[in-house]
Amino acid sequence: MLGTRDLAEDLAQDVFMQLNRNLKSIESREHLAFWLRKVTAFRAIDQLRQRARLATHLKSDTHADHYNDADTCDPLLQRHLTLLLEELSPAARAVVLLRYQEDLDPVDIAQTLEMPINTVKSHLKRSLEFMRQRTPGARSSRGEDETL
Repeated sequence: MLGTRDLAEDLAQDVFMQLNRNLKSIESREHLAFWLRKVTAFRAIDQLRQRARLATHLKSDTHADHYNDADTCDPLLQRHLTLLLEELSPAARAVVLLRYQEDLDPVDIAQTLEMPINTVKSHLKRSLEFMRQRTPGARSSRGEDETL
């Protein structure tokens, strides 16, 4: 979500330090997973908003540091999708990543991000359409499922 390994590692460290301070409030494994997703998503959104306010957007030449999935069949497509994700608003990016990277249902995403389910669905629909329009050879969303 943040675009670079260094920023993601810093965020993860901050989240785990916050978890350590709040460990007594964790009730179960499920609560832990929910708490980690929620805190990480909100902290990442905060960082993205702060970065936007300071006008320090990442430049195209810094994208070489992105995570690369070893199972990715097409590294050019992976890079293209990563660039498209960076163009989404922080909230929309969080929704898309929670849906397709974390495989959460829209209801779980709404609960995690404390937003209405219809807002989650709108972010998914608009984000996928945006990404399809900017991806050569991508299918139209009419009558098809929500995969890219």
